[in-house]
Amino acid sequence: MTLRVTEGQQGGWAVVRVSGEMDLATSPALRQQVHDAVADGRHSLVLDLSQVLFCDSSGVGVLIAARRLMRSCRGELRLILPAKGAEDGSHVNRVLSALGVRRLFEVYPDVLSAVSDEAAPLSA
Repeated sequence: MTLRVTEGQQGGWAVVRVSGEMDLATSPALRQQVHDAVADGRHSLVLDLSQVLFCDSSGVGVLIAARRLMRSCRGELRLILPAKGAEDGSHVNRVLSALGVRRLFEVYPDVLSAVSDEAAPLSA
């Protein structure tokens, strides 16, 4: 399966929707999309991972690099995990938790929550 990455705008946030599998072969497409967004001056970024079916360590590496990049430009990164995020046993959530990096990310259940200044992230 391939990875599909599309970008939209919601309020002041760039929303990057990701679907498919994030692995060694496909993750560079997401890395490039994040870099392009930052290069274009978009420093408030939501990665919608609700349609990601598989994520290996290279995909996690891209997420960590995206977090580091956003922090370096004083931006903000928020993730949307499949279904209920931390409350669900989704594959992406399990991988992030198993590697001990889930707590590094602000996770929201959906795009509306992620772009809201009033919504609180889901707990790890």
